[in-house]
Amino acid sequence: MNTRGLGSQLKDCISVPDFSASGAFESHGVIHKGFTHVKSELFPVHPLELSEKNFSLTQDKMNFSTLRSIQGLHAPLKLQMEFRAVKQVQRLPFLHSSNLSLDILKGNDDCIGFEDILGDPAESEIMADPHLMVEHKLGLL
Repeated sequence: MNTRGLGSQLKDCISVPDFSASGAFESHGVIHKGFTHVKSELFPVHPLELSEKNFSLTQDKMNFSTLRSIQGLHAPLKLQMEFRAVKQVQRLPFLHSSNLSLDILKGNDDCIGFEDILGDPAESEIMADPHLMVEHKLGLL
């Protein structure tokens, strides 16, 4: 008896569901994305949470509008160009960049915050091959 022929006949007849990682059984990368928060998916966020996240942006807009009314249009444009130029200057992707010059321009160089003591949670340490990280940032990979 030819078992190969029987197996190929069964494979053609029986549909096997796809249990790939992109389907309904997708695994959640706990190491990369953290634990899932069921509560945050069910309930809307607190109204002050959005306000706190956008506090620095709102503060900058208010400062720019005040500066524009006092000194004219050139002053906030000049500051925004300086901010953009300072943000472009960074260290290599595998090294932590403190952006001290940006803090000096914004006047935050003499303030001690959470990120100064415990580190910025958005910039967690990443250990990888330096060459791969630079190629990824340049879009070569």
